[in-house]
Amino acid sequence: MNWDIIEGKWTQLKGSVKENWGDLTDNDLTEVAGKRDKLAGKLQERYGWAKDKAEQEVDNYFKDKV
Repeated sequence: MNWDIIEGKWTQLKGSVKENWGDLTDNDLTEVAGKRDKLAGKLQERYGWAKDKAEQEVDNYFKDKV
């Protein structure tokens, strides 16, 4: 997956990301700004997941989005 494309489409993707991970706030999503590592970090914070689990969740979610 190409994270440059995700970053470019972040404004459009934020709504579906929030639907999938409802514990993320609007401020979290603005702060993430389409960056994979920041999104994984926020998921770790909000859900208490290990780094590997958070990264896997992000990759699985976005593999069909772009």
